[in-house]
Amino acid sequence: MRFSLFLLTLLWSHVSLFSQTDVSPAVWSHEVNKISDTEYELVFKGKIMDGWHVYSQYTAEGGSLPSEFTFEKAGEDYELVGQTKESETIKEYSEIFEVEETFFKKEAIFTQKIKLYSPEVRQISVNLFYQICKEVCIPMDFLFQISLDGKAFVDEEKQLDERSLLMNESLQIDLKNKALLNQGGLQDSKGKSNLWVIFSLGFLGGLIALLTPCVFPMIPLTVSFFTKHAQKKSKGLANAMLYGFFIVLIYFLLSIPFHLFESVDSQILNTIATNVWLNVFFFVIFIVFAFSFFGYYELTLPSSWANKMDAASSKVGGGLGIFFMALTLAIVSFSCTGPILGALLGSTTLAAGDVATNLTAGMTGFGLALALPFALFALFPTWLNSLPKSGGWMTTVKVVLGFLELALAFKFLSNADLVGHWGLLKREIFLGIWIFLFLLMTLYLFGFIRFSHDGPKGRISSVRKVLGLLSAGFTLYLVLGLFNVTSLKLLSGFPPPDFYSVQQKDSDCPLGLDCFKDFEAGVAYAKEVNKPILLDFTGWACVNCRKMEENVWSHPDIYPLLKNEYVLISLYVDDRKELPKEEQFDFQFESGRIKAIETVGQKWGTFQTINFNAASQPYYVLLSPNLELLNDAVQYVDVETYERWLKSGLEKHQLSMNR
Repeated sequence: MRFSLFLLTLLWSHVSLFSQTDVSPAVWSHEVNKISDTEYELVFKGKIMDGWHVYSQYTAEGGSLPSEFTFEKAGEDYELVGQTKESETIKEYSEIFEVEETFFKKEAIFTQKIKLYSPEVRQISVNLFYQICKEVCIPMDFLFQISLDGKAFVDEEKQLDERSLLMNESLQIDLKNKALLNQGGLQDSKGKSNLWVIFSLGFLGGLIALLTPCVFPMIPLTVSFFTKHAQKKSKGLANAMLYGFFIVLIYFLLSIPFHLFESVDSQILNTIATNVWLNVFFFVIFIVFAFSFFGYYELTLPSSWANKMDAASSKVGGGLGIFFMALTLAIVSFSCTGPILGALLGSTTLAAGDVATNLTAGMTGFGLALALPFALFALFPTWLNSLPKSGGWMTTVKVVLGFLELALAFKFLSNADLVGHWGLLKREIFLGIWIFLFLLMTLYLFGFIRFSHDGPKGRISSVRKVLGLLSAGFTLYLVLGLFNVTSLKLLSGFPPPDFYSVQQKDSDCPLGLDCFKDFEAGVAYAKEVNKPILLDFTGWACVNCRKMEENVWSHPDIYPLLKNEYVLISLYVDDRKELPKEEQFDFQFESGRIKAIETVGQKWGTFQTINFNAASQPYYVLLSPNLELLNDAVQYVDVETYERWLKSGLEKHQLSMNR
């Protein structure tokens, strides 16, 4: 959970990079009241959505973050007269922070008087930092651009220069037949099934978490508490069911902030997930998690958190008390569930589709698996007698998870390596590391390697032998893949792509195909040879892009079409290679927001968003050399669908040539 909270905090910090959007929980406006030629009253008004609240400037220290105004050039162009006044607020004691907090609901009004040093000052910029809360708390920024004379505010620093204006125009292409994009004929055939897969993986993660020493012993204790301490059996059963429901709810709520991120900016989650240094951070965190599973140290959340939640559950009682009991379980079990949740968070950023929806599915599955035993054993208390005793087998579970965490850690380092073009983890090196890790896991399962927290050496159980054989088989599979005896299709997207090899390939395009990595160059060639274009929005760290290339593009019915009939243009939206200085520019969206385009990935990600209203990868578009859409766009689909789609595009291109 600590990992989850840290990541949420890290991601929320990016919200301040963006202006207010139509979906913001608070909508801000301002008024200017003239008192004299040099004195003005500035009024800042916020309309707050139902259920949300914004904290006062004067809320107590030690609690939630207060609102804070920054008056730019105060002391240079003007002075502040008195303190910023506020409209009516609400005071409420916080059990968590143990202070009385002050906040606004529905509406917040701030008033500040200023005195100009010179009547020639005509505009003022004021930045408001505030925290707005509902189920989650979001720190946000809003910039007030105030004109004192009623004329349009002119921000000279944010005006696009002539070169940026020209680059803005060049980034928007004249698509013909654009209505095809909205027809939705060939949809992502994997979308819904992908959610079920992620839900199932989350559920599996929850089942594994149940087998760990932090959770397993809690099952009989908690169920016995509900069944024995209730005056009626039905009441104890209802409490246990409610306890299970709250466990699911807590893990579900952890995914809610990610939906707000996507509403702020369509590319923010992709940008964060493919950020080089965030992937390195993931790598370090997973290494830390792995060695905690190996028993070298224990990761725990502050004990005061658990104590406060436990005290709250005893104090309030009823349904709210049961909620705090569930929250206490989540905190206490962190040392075992945290690394598994971290793996779940990481894997959802690698999956196809909407990241936030994927995360909700995975978190809900995890919480459901964790809650299920408490409800089932409350329904059938005699089953408690059949539970295995706690023992050394739980240590084995933790060590195996440690090896899996290490393997996943190198996947994130590989992402950073690919996106950053470091050339450190080529395909052969990556596979070699995985072979070494799974060989060590095999040796551990068969008892040849031991850790400090393992119990006395005894007979290897049948289950452990079966796991050892599976690990050995997987290791052999990796060895065969390393020497190209097998294709490793089961792992498509996890190892680096085939062309990212120690042995230099003739092409750095997928499967050795000829491809262009610049849109204009690709279109020029398509016009020269009069072939249709396959526009491929992809990413270096995109797992499902690799799956499409290795499982669909490589198919004997697909590969000849790509090689002989289409001009392939592959645009990498996560490429962090810096554009030459003369190609960097500022792009202004229709909303007025300005975004600096400094890297190759930023250029092609923005290009995809403004022309195709999409921000996910893989994303495939068929175009004629004259930029006429030949079919609707597709994403992650099967071989038959993709072949039908490609052939349909060819037929339409042929018809247009015969007109």
